Amino acid sequence: MLSHTIFQPELLLVALGLGSSMGGVTPATLLTLPAHRVEAVATAAPAQAPGFDERAALRLSQSAVGKPVGEHVLTDRTGRRLSFTAYRGKPVLVNFVYTGCSHVCPTATRFLAQAVGEAERALGAQNFAVLTIGFNLPFDSPQAMADFARRHGVDRPNWEFVSPSAGGVARLTRDFGFSFVPNSGGFDHITQVSIVDAEGKIHRQVYGENFDLPFLIEPLRELVTGTPMEGLNWTQALDRIRILCTVYDPASGKYRIDYALFIEILTGLSVFGGALLFLRSGRNRRHAIRRS
Repeated sequence: MLSHTIFQPELLLVALGLGSSMGGVTPATLLTLPAHRVEAVATAAPAQAPGFDERAALRLSQSAVGKPVGEHVLTDRTGRRLSFTAYRGKPVLVNFVYTGCSHVCPTATRFLAQAVGEAERALGAQNFAVLTIGFNLPFDSPQAMADFARRHGVDRPNWEFVSPSAGGVARLTRDFGFSFVPNSGGFDHITQVSIVDAEGKIHRQVYGENFDLPFLIEPLRELVTGTPMEGLNWTQALDRIRILCTVYDPASGKYRIDYALFIEILTGLSVFGGALLFLRSGRNRRHAIRRS
């Protein structure tokens, strides 16, 4: 169904998730475009907003997929300096806002908070992080970012609101493929959430003020469960199985554990483990007989 939607040129703004403080376009869906389809959509669509090239914005955003995010110094809400590389080791969701925005950024942030809450229930809050970056310096100061988070009800231990270093905005936004231009009421910008993998590479771009949850949570689940289970303790292994058995229920719009699948996997692992123990004990008996 997505393919029938995204190739309508008049819906390119929806795909981009363009926003400004004046309201403008209000995207109602999320689109994650395969790289080989981006050119088709961008070429078909006429430019809509003077000063902002939607086709170039989409190309730039998608061109960042698969590339590493460089070293960037950020400042959190308390004034503490941190490096983006400090997030290596687990997936991280990254989005950009400006605190003076009156519509799109607040709307997108509140919806992302709902999506993050559902991702935490499905995957575990300890398995990923969230980073919201203010791009309008000097106005998006640590104090302004703290106020923005407070005004929009975001208070999660795995979610930080940060300001980039002075002079570092251009390089930071380029690494994420994020585009923005000033307008009379604020900025026109692409509204995206970048899913960054544990090695610091951009895995997927997700567009729009709101979207169907699987478009964000499924690629995040791929990253969380993509590491081998060797070396995990029993508790971690059970949590991994729980994540694999968590399915999306479109009727409720939420994720739930499929207990039948959970029991099936545990039973299979028990049978497999029993077979390994049997084979190992048989091998030990044969070795003992040969030694005697």
